[in-house]
This record gives sequence, structure tokens and C-alpha cells, in this order.
Amino acid sequence: MSSKMILLRSLRGLALAAAFTFIASPLVRAQETNAPAGTNQLSEADAAWEKVLATLEPPPLPKEFRGGNPTAEQVKKYRVEQARQAGLAADAAKDFYTRYPSHAQAGEAKQEYERSLEMAVEFGNTNKLAELEQVEAAHLKDPGTSEEDRFRIRVGALMRANLKPDETDMEKQITAFDGVARQLMKEFPKSAEPYEMIASLMGGVSPEKARAYAKEIADSTVATDAVKAQAKAAVEKLDRIGKPLALSFTALSSNKVDLAAMKGKVVLVDFWATWCGPCVRELPNVKAAYDKLHPKGFEIVGISFDQDKAKLAAFIEEQKMTWPQYFDGLGWGNEFGKRFGIQSIPAMWLVDKKGVLRSINGRADLEGQVEKLLAE
Repeated sequence: MSSKMILLRSLRGLALAAAFTFIASPLVRAQETNAPAGTNQLSEADAAWEKVLATLEPPPLPKEFRGGNPTAEQVKKYRVEQARQAGLAADAAKDFYTRYPSHAQAGEAKQEYERSLEMAVEFGNTNKLAELEQVEAAHLKDPGTSEEDRFRIRVGALMRANLKPDETDMEKQITAFDGVARQLMKEFPKSAEPYEMIASLMGGVSPEKARAYAKEIADSTVATDAVKAQAKAAVEKLDRIGKPLALSFTALSSNKVDLAAMKGKVVLVDFWATWCGPCVRELPNVKAAYDKLHPKGFEIVGISFDQDKAKLAAFIEEQKMTWPQYFDGLGWGNEFGKRFGIQSIPAMWLVDKKGVLRSINGRADLEGQVEKLLAE
């Protein structure tokens, strides 16, 4: 399990992130059976397998989700349905491999059972927790279980024990996530994954803490070169704090934008994309801060990582985002994304009235940070 996936399940908001995915298995595949070629008749076991596949289908996505910005209550309701469906899928898969242990799909059914069981619990089906823990304990006792699978199991167990899905306090989430990484370092001293986990936290902690993480990663004998490079890049971003930020471009609207000409204003530089779920979910907070503080001198400059110009323009109009947007259509190859070392979005940087970069973590109490900078 990559650190990005681990973080997605935690700090980006477990409830929100999970609501848009149904991770049972890749279901876009041929439904294999044991029926002889050229016959339309299915055996009892084959028919049962098709029923298993049907239960693995995700529940229909509510119409509210298609606009890209469902409410927290709508997300919660959909999670409940996902949890229920995943539980049914786990039961169906287990029943299949128990009844037909010699069937060609018995092994796959067992894998689907465990994946669906894990997902049911992740989405909040507490009735399946004891069953999942029993399965995990059996794997941990089995000497044939690979180190990778042991790590994955322990990550899941530690996440469940330490992170609350509905926790909205980012600082508490980060502290809990850090604790999980520390425990994994103890249990798997040769694994590089825990260092990927703490590297993923660097954008959400204080500069001092981020530098401490970077040093810890640099000094590690097991962290990969890629993670060390990621940590180094994060420190380079921190080094920009307290220095003037140079940024100028022609906006999507054809207007010229230059931070140097915006001195006297507090400016949010928002790195985002329409396809980025966390970015879209952050938008109401951004708009609320803008509506309240724009009359006092707060401005926003958007740096879009989109590749579809028409879709971006339509989204901006629909959401009434009146501030300028940079667009070059290069996605992750975005000119300013590369220049400023942006490795994940949303990334929200705050520039003060003098044109100096003051924060690279504008998501943490955006309104409060802007008000303080306006008061200077």
C-alpha cells in the first residue's frame, strides 16, 4: 500500500475520500465460467459465481455526486450504503468458496471476501469488524504470509485503532497518523513505507516540524532515494517562506496577472484542479473566505492543473469563481507546479501585502490566516 493511498484514507478525510471509490476489485473483466465452450447453460456453481460478481458491483452513484460537490450528509449516507453492500459482497464471496472449494474461481472468491470485508469495515460496517480481525490474526500467525501483506494488515489495524473517520481536526489527524508511522517503524524496521508516510505529512505541519521530518528521512538507512528527494523538495518549498514570490501570467480570461502589481493585498495562490476531489471539497471554504474578506483586500490567484480548457471554464462559471486562473493544459507538467515543486493538490500559499510568501499551508484555518495578514 503506497503512502499516497494511506494518506488518502486518512488526512484528506477518510469519510470523503472513501465515498468516491469502491475498491472491491477490478470488475471490468470477463465473467469466467466452467461451462463448456458453445453452451449457454451454466452449472449451479457458475451461476452462483455470477451472483457473487453482481454483489461486487458498487451501489449506484447518487445524482448529487455527479456535480462534484456533495454535502457531508450526502457523503455519509452513501458511505452507509457502501458499507452495507461491501458486507453483502463479503458474505456472498465467503459462501461461494465454502460451498465450491474446487471451483476455478474459489481462490479469487476468497480474495474478494477479504477485500470486501476490509472495505465494509473501512466504510463503517462495525458488524464486520470482529470477522475482519479474525481473518487478519490468522494471516499474521501464518508463517507463509509475506512481509508486504503483514505490513498492509498492520497498517489497516493501526489506522482503525488510531484515526477517527469523522475527525475534522487536521492537527489531531496528523498526530495520530504520525503515531501509526512510528509504530510501523518499530514493527518493520527494514521497511521504507513509514518514511513515505511521514514525508506525506510535511505539507501539513509547521516549518520546524517539516524540517525535522526531512532530517529524519535524510538520516534514515532504509528510506528510498525517491522519498529523500521528496523531503528535500519539501524543504526547498519551506525555504521560500519569508521571501518575495514572483508569479506573472496571462489568465484564462486573457487578463494579465502579476503578484508584483498586487502589493497591498493579501493573495492566496491556489494550486488546484476540477478533477481533484479534495480541491473541490475545499472550494466552499475558499469561496466563503473570499466573499467575506475580498472587500478588505483579499485576492485569489488560481493555478489550474486541468488539461481540458472547456471543462475548466464551465466549472469556473458554474461555481462563480471570479478570480483569475492560470491554465496551460499540461496537468502535472504545469509550469508553475514544476517551478514551485508542487507534488500534491490542493496546495494553498499565502502572500502578504509586501508580496512575501508567508504560508504554504493555507488550508489550515484559511480565513484566520488571511485576517491576520490583513491586519498587518
